[in-house]
Amino acid sequence: MRANFWRAAGVFIALVFLSVPALAQQTTLRGRITAIDGTKLVILTRGGDTVSVRIDKAPRITLVVKAALTDIDQNSFVGTAAMPQADGSVKALEVHIFPPAMRGTGEGTRDFDLQPGSTMTNATVTGLASAATETTLTLTYPGGTKIVQVPPTTPIVRFEPGSATDLVVGAGVNLGGAIKAADGIYDATRVSVGKDGLVPPM
Repeated sequence: MRANFWRAAGVFIALVFLSVPALAQQTTLRGRITAIDGTKLVILTRGGDTVSVRIDKAPRITLVVKAALTDIDQNSFVGTAAMPQADGSVKALEVHIFPPAMRGTGEGTRDFDLQPGSTMTNATVTGLASAATETTLTLTYPGGTKIVQVPPTTPIVRFEPGSATDLVVGAGVNLGGAIKAADGIYDATRVSVGKDGLVPPM
């Protein structure tokens, strides 16, 4: 059952973390739930807009859980939204740790929409060095390598299976692949929701 969840979630998260021209009509909504009416969520977005979102009666829900750099080991499969640096490295805006069943999800590097100019890299940790000011991760994927500088304040999270009971007023959410319908309401089939008040940082 859990394996089936992660296979489905892998497709979801790949869509969230890929920036593909064919998906231009889709958008990522980031914010907090301010109201729930059946299968409709009202979201106050990060930009200050209030939007309504219809979700499936049985949506795929992924919990985003607080983690730490110490949870990352050699050979961990992780993703990071990051900003390119002048020396060719990137500075992490966040790091998320994939469960083993999701290894390979969205592997590679690409443009991302967390901040203007940001990138998303999903890859295997092949090097890890800690210093007083930051941690350096070497991420390797087919055809390339990224050196990632991770400051101490960088949010680190991991994914767990979630359920509809995790969708509560005040919860931070990330809805990738949302499509705005003709009536102005967004339609979404999948939701990432922060656990215990966490705001998903990706």
